[in-house]
Amino acid sequence: MFQVLYKGIRPLPLSALFLTIAVMIIVPLPGSPRALAAEQPSGIPAWLRAHVGTGEGRIASVVLERARAFYRQKVSEGAVNNPCYFAMDATRPSTLRSGRLGRRFYIICEADQSFRAIYSGYGNGRKLRRANFSNGRQCAKNFSNAEGSNLTTGGAYVTAETRESFKGYYRASGKKTPFLRIFLLFDGEGDTANARERDIGGHQAVMLRWRCRYKNPQSPHADEEGYVPFGKLVNYTGGRSNGCTTWSPSESNRILAMVRDNPTTLYIYPESGDIDAVAEVVKRQKSLARAGLYWNAACLRAIGAPRFWPKETLQPVIDDWRASLPKRPPRKLPICK
Repeated sequence: MFQVLYKGIRPLPLSALFLTIAVMIIVPLPGSPRALAAEQPSGIPAWLRAHVGTGEGRIASVVLERARAFYRQKVSEGAVNNPCYFAMDATRPSTLRSGRLGRRFYIICEADQSFRAIYSGYGNGRKLRRANFSNGRQCAKNFSNAEGSNLTTGGAYVTAETRESFKGYYRASGKKTPFLRIFLLFDGEGDTANARERDIGGHQAVMLRWRCRYKNPQSPHADEEGYVPFGKLVNYTGGRSNGCTTWSPSESNRILAMVRDNPTTLYIYPESGDIDAVAEVVKRQKSLARAGLYWNAACLRAIGAPRFWPKETLQPVIDDWRASLPKRPPRKLPICK
């Protein structure tokens, strides 16, 4: 049998040599996504535990544990290899008593031990004759996975490709400038499996409020008559969304750069089961803590009790409302003066 000889060291059999090389190849570097996934189930590392809590800028334990477990699962499956992952706590308020924006979206990079808490919007819902599932500006009460509900759905997502869409022109530095907004698509699982059907994803909390249209036939975005829409940019960071995850323009740019051609996971709390369980405990006037449940205390006082509207219940209501809308020709903007 072939042997590897080292002076003063016992000869190493060929089988042991091959095993040593295989271990060197298979074992991932510490701190890499594969290393995190290969770890045996263990507690949250000490540096990350320092960010756990219900205070401002911290992440609730249940939110972190689920986000981390989902990320490790997707890494082990080979679905993602990004060193960072995201989480969101949609039970937190939009603003604090100081007037500052509340932070409820989390960017966690365990490889370099970094943790960031930033603002993110939630779904505003709708107020229809047959059902009122609208949300206030401060706290989210209603959640749903129904298409057209404009509501947030908690659960597991993986970031996907991006789409760029032209919204119109606005004035910047004295010049008419095109506004192109990048939309990051999400792929979901379970309650969130219809994320693409609902056009659910992430983007900056900026919209263009149209005012008029002007002649610009050279523009690649001009219509058949050579006109393009013109309006005013509105930053609604701190407001609500149509069910998507929204960030400030600066944070949006950072997040998009992180996931471009390198998908990662996003876990949004609460899921439908959490919502139903919390609602039941509130109804019985029991303690959430004793029941092992979590909801932001300030928002729970504000909303009374949360509600999840399953698509099977809410979709027919939305479809009937849409069918009842009068048929009108598309609105044509006035020509800019």
